[in-house]
Amino acid sequence: MKNIIYVALAMLVFASCEKPNKIAFIDNGTLINDYQEKKDVEAAFQVKDDAFRKRADSISQAFQAEAQKGQAEAQRLARTNRKKAEELMTGLQQKQQQLQQQMQMEQQKLTQEFQAEIDSVIVHVKDFVKDYGKTNGYNYILGTSDAAATVMYGAEQSDLTQTILDALNAQYKKE
Repeated sequence: MKNIIYVALAMLVFASCEKPNKIAFIDNGTLINDYQEKKDVEAAFQVKDDAFRKRADSISQAFQAEAQKGQAEAQRLARTNRKKAEELMTGLQQKQQQLQQQMQMEQQKLTQEFQAEIDSVIVHVKDFVKDYGKTNGYNYILGTSDAAATVMYGAEQSDLTQTILDALNAQYKKE
C-alpha cells in the first residue's frame, strides 16, 4: 500500500513539473493585409493593370475607327460587289476576335503573375510565423479570420497579430 502511495505521489510530482503549452493566435486577414510587402506587390500590379487597361483601350479605339471605315467601305462595295463586301466584314470580325483573345490572354497572364506573387508573400508569412513560434517557445500559434474563425475566443494578451506584423514589416524593410 505504501508503494502505491509513493508511486502516485511521484506521478503527481512529474505531472506538475510538465511545462504548460504556450498558445497564442493571430488574425490572418489583418496580418496579411497590413503586411507591407503585400501592399507593395498590390501597388506594383495596379500600375501594370492600369498600363494594360490604357493599352487595351487604345487598341480598342483604333479598331473601332478601323471598323467604322471598313463598314462604310463594305456598304459602298455592297452596291457593286457583294462578295467583296462580305469578305471585308468577315476580315473585320476575325480581327476583332483575335484582338479580344489577345487581350484576354494578356489579362490572364497578368492575373497569374499577381497570384504567384501573393502566394509567395503568404508562404513567406507562414514561414515567418513558424520561425517566430519556434524562437519564442510557442507550442501553437493558431490563425483566425472573419471568413474562417478557428479561434472563437482568445484573450487579448494571447493575440500576437500586431507583434508579428511589426516584426515582419521590420524584416521586410531590411531586405
